[in-house]
Amino acid sequence: MDIAEFQEDFLEEVKSAAVVSGEGTVATFVTVATNYMINAEVLSDFSSAFWIGTGKNNRKIRVDGYVFDDFDNTLTLLVTDYTGDVKRPPVGRKDVQRQFESLKSFVEEANGSALSTKIEPSTAVADLIEFMRSQKDSIRKYRLIFLCDGMITSRAANFDSETLNGITVEYQVWDIERLFRVCFSDTGRQNIEIDFKKITGRGIPCIEALDASNQEYNSFLCIIPGRILADIYDQYGSLLLESNVRSFLSTKVAVNKKIRTTVLQHPEKFFAYNNGVAATARDLHFENNSSGRFIVYAKDFQIINGGQTTASLSNARHKDKADLSHIFVQMKLTEINADSDSDKIDELIRNISRSSNSQNKVSDADFFSTHPFHIRMEQISRRVFAPAVNGAQHETRWFYERARGQYLQAQMRMTKPEKDKFKLQHPKQQLITKTDLAKVRNSWDGLPQFVSKGAQTNFIKFAELIDDQWEQNEVIFNDKYFKESVALTILFKHTEVLVTHQDWYEQGYRANIVTYSLALLHELLKRQFPDHELNLLLIWNRQEVPAAVTNELVKITKLVFETITDPNRETINVTQWCKRESCWTRVKDCSISLDRDVLAPLLLSRDEVRTVNREAKSGQKIISDVEAQTAVIEKGSVFWMQISDFVQNRHLGSPDMLASLMPAVSIPRKIPNPYQSKKLLQLLDLACAEGFKLK
Repeated sequence: MDIAEFQEDFLEEVKSAAVVSGEGTVATFVTVATNYMINAEVLSDFSSAFWIGTGKNNRKIRVDGYVFDDFDNTLTLLVTDYTGDVKRPPVGRKDVQRQFESLKSFVEEANGSALSTKIEPSTAVADLIEFMRSQKDSIRKYRLIFLCDGMITSRAANFDSETLNGITVEYQVWDIERLFRVCFSDTGRQNIEIDFKKITGRGIPCIEALDASNQEYNSFLCIIPGRILADIYDQYGSLLLESNVRSFLSTKVAVNKKIRTTVLQHPEKFFAYNNGVAATARDLHFENNSSGRFIVYAKDFQIINGGQTTASLSNARHKDKADLSHIFVQMKLTEINADSDSDKIDELIRNISRSSNSQNKVSDADFFSTHPFHIRMEQISRRVFAPAVNGAQHETRWFYERARGQYLQAQMRMTKPEKDKFKLQHPKQQLITKTDLAKVRNSWDGLPQFVSKGAQTNFIKFAELIDDQWEQNEVIFNDKYFKESVALTILFKHTEVLVTHQDWYEQGYRANIVTYSLALLHELLKRQFPDHELNLLLIWNRQEVPAAVTNELVKITKLVFETITDPNRETINVTQWCKRESCWTRVKDCSISLDRDVLAPLLLSRDEVRTVNREAKSGQKIISDVEAQTAVIEKGSVFWMQISDFVQNRHLGSPDMLASLMPAVSIPRKIPNPYQSKKLLQLLDLACAEGFKLK
């Protein structure tokens, strides 16, 4: 797939999504494009807040939406230029600058008093203005993004940062080409490239740990000046931190008091007192001189441990006006072999990150991308066909995207006929990402306040819950679970469209209305039909929501809207109010009588539910048994002989594990049974944790 194909597919996606949702094409373009940017970790989340008008001296003002990163206190504001024309001419610098000026004017006037009088209260943009005022002393940087559906000229790509009332204003230009680069990058995210020589004059001194290097990576010990680390953080913010570490730290205190004390009172002892940082990169460049060896460039630079150290240095300089010139930080830098498979690179980085953060008690849930739950969902999605609907003569699949960009990258080397067949079998509207799954599941499970906190925070909560459930009984995550997840996705999307077409809808808070409505629907079902459950497999079989459920949602969504926008709410800002537990408590107390007679055919009794669950678990156990046996047999007897020698020399493994080695070392003459195969895989994990390497 080249850029032209990507642009054509992208614009077609926007137009078809706009028809389905009933929203305008501009609003849909913003939604689709920002979802790409969220998946690429450019944005942590996004809230739509469209407003266009005039300000002082008739200058144009426009904003399309925003997100606030509470880890580095950056407020990102978005302005867009959408035409829907695949043949639109390149956008020039003057046009981009004009859009940035309209967005900058919004920032300036939002902090005044005149603009708020023009804005209708209880709208998303009114919430944004109120938020900007309340966080006036906390915002450290404005990041203004121009987003268009075409290409930009080379002169329009870069705009220098400036300051506004003492706050840094950074400009970013995103066009179709930049979105394409991120979607098809090796990592599936925006790469951070750092020219250490440019910012330090000579680079970062380093020593290669030769004995610690291997074919997968090279290891270096470095010393980086504190001011340089703070400079890099000021430029890239939380994007500098490896995603799972960022997610983990965002729920903790960002600034460590002990680090701050050392910076302010004992800067010359910082190197001795602080554990330093650990980082990874995929391409390092070096220069040698009489003083030693220096790293002058790093691609895909990510801090995987030491996020609090990095943020604390920046905050101390910003808030306390601390002098960082005498502070130096030790850094362990791991260069990942760029020729490795992208999945292996991702897994290696996460394993390094997990080990580096072990002292912080970061659970496996925080490193969820390679969790076996994801792998199983991916496997089921590639195997299970959805029923054909609307007279179609072919079945389709719901494509579960375990890793960023899988859907697009799967088509990258396909011929035109192959790509057409792939899209026919895997329609774009049947793509489910990890964050999509977390959103629909947490909504249904009564956690709309977490869904309202944004994709990242919600995903952490979902990961924690799944990790606990997986440890208790992994067979519950089976074909039935996947089909029900698809059904909830259909229900969620249906509710989005439903809300858009209601006469009370005022183009704001749709995301909050939808998640709270699904949560309330499930709560009402449990309350009014305690011995029954909604048969989600009916939605899977029909690939649509029954009219009876739609009728109930019409009543529920209106009540939810009225409740979350009630003038007596605890906070003025509706978006912030929806993030509170007390908001969910108030919505949960709402009372609507569901139509028992109409819903009865859609409900399953507890006995029926138990029977279906038992059959699904039994089916998953058979699949898991076969998968375990297949994995063991494929490795062969020579492999298991090496494992046997390794574990016996180190006295590793339980009696059951060691007994399972007997048939394994005789493959194919003897075949381990399913129980033995699972024990062997556990033994393999144990051996690898102790340093086993295939000879």
